[in-house]
Amino acid sequence: MGASLRALRALVLLAGFYLLGVFLLAALGGIDYAVVTTLHGPIVAKLLLASVVLTVPIVRGMFMLRTPKGEPLAGITVTEAQEPELWAVVRDIAQQVGTRAPDEIVLIDEVNAAVAEDAKLLGLRPGTRRLYLGLPLMTGLDEMQMRAVLAHEMGHYANFDTRLTPLIARGRAQLIRTIGYFHDRADKKVAKERAKQERKDEKRIAKGKKAKGVDTAGEGAMYRAMAKIYIAYGNFYMRATRSTSRRQELAADLASVRVAGRDSAASALRELNALDSAHDFYMGSYATLGVNAGLLPRPGEVFGGLRRLLDARSADLDELREELSTEPTAPYDSHPALAERVARIEALPDDGRGGQAARPALELLADADAALAALEQVVLTPEALALQRVDWEDLVHRSMTLYVGQGAEDLRETFAAEGAGPGLEAVLDAFDADPAVRWRIADRFPKSEEAQAATGRTAREFARPVVRRALNQLVTVELTARGAARWQLSWSDSASLRYPADGFEDRLDQALEAAVADLPDTEPLRKLVLAP
Repeated sequence: MGASLRALRALVLLAGFYLLGVFLLAALGGIDYAVVTTLHGPIVAKLLLASVVLTVPIVRGMFMLRTPKGEPLAGITVTEAQEPELWAVVRDIAQQVGTRAPDEIVLIDEVNAAVAEDAKLLGLRPGTRRLYLGLPLMTGLDEMQMRAVLAHEMGHYANFDTRLTPLIARGRAQLIRTIGYFHDRADKKVAKERAKQERKDEKRIAKGKKAKGVDTAGEGAMYRAMAKIYIAYGNFYMRATRSTSRRQELAADLASVRVAGRDSAASALRELNALDSAHDFYMGSYATLGVNAGLLPRPGEVFGGLRRLLDARSADLDELREELSTEPTAPYDSHPALAERVARIEALPDDGRGGQAARPALELLADADAALAALEQVVLTPEALALQRVDWEDLVHRSMTLYVGQGAEDLRETFAAEGAGPGLEAVLDAFDADPAVRWRIADRFPKSEEAQAATGRTAREFARPVVRRALNQLVTVELTARGAARWQLSWSDSASLRYPADGFEDRLDQALEAAVADLPDTEPLRKLVLAP
């Protein structure tokens, strides 16, 4: 379908929303006329009032709602003077695709690349073109894969997809807002009736009578019925625009293949799948690990540390590259399933451009480290920027020390409730004074059904590992507080505790087992942990 036909269909779909409103207003007007001419008395006023109440959201949806102007994504806009090589590549790809290059390039903090155009007159006139390019995306791609991604985005420009986006978005926004308004009015009517009935019940109870209970069935029914009409059209609208959007994505994929080659285009999509998961994991487990401890990585490392994770977890990434989704991420997602897109590309004839050596995509930037640091200043909140910046090793150790210590507070309270604690030495003293205190402590922790039913020696076998884990956590707090152990950063695995000497961990295991044995011996643990 050509751009002109797609534009016409988008206009027709948008016009359909307004025609639906006109039809509903006409229907309500017809009902009002019938009411006035056939009925008499107070019922006429009530029905006319109900009609007016329903008319308001329809008119509001047609004339009073405006699609808010989309705010540009937060990022750093780079000029051709700042990033000459990146701009040269983008212009070259735009020329190969046969479209005008973007007017701006904005570096963002997402695993994504996107294009936008401030088109005018419902997309009929071109406007400022903007390319959004994620630095985390560039971190995980090589140059040929990056060219494939850029060609895909330029393909959207060539097919006039970006001009029609505002038109389609306006129709979606009008539908969503109108439906939401009807539901909001219905919910308020239900809440009002509920409050009214609850007040009546309170008065009945105060008089010694039985409450009737709350029944709001049927309240707001007219609003919900009107909402269902718009929902039905909304489903049709979404299905119609979705099919077009998905064809646009497949057409843009072909542009990607023409510019970068079949293998680079397919591998770029696979890499995107892996990078998206890796980036989410990195941001949650590494970059923001120290936030609650008042810490952030050194400037440039909040987003730049992703490189270290990708280098260390290549095997995990290989699995993610093969685990492609076979269904769209949402019912009306504009993108076809990733597995379908990759399969279509890999089914194309070999173009002889496989196995091309390519440098990392970040090398397209004049100074990648400076760009990563500058991005932090734009996208991080003032509160985040005010946090202390430390090396990765210190960030992991100080954060984990704090969090494990905070987690041990509940343990200390549990031990103290049985007269054991709060410190490790006091706990061991209590074990020596009364070995049974260990099992009473275990009773304060959640139990499985099997553990709850156990008695005697069987109950102790369930309780033993519970007490051992709690004791081990107190040992960890004690060792890190004394500087005898340190949390160790690992890019390939979880953070681990580095003990003061070889063989220490084995001796600690034996000491913990001795402390929770039927005949407890706390001396090995005292010598190992508490001795100077």
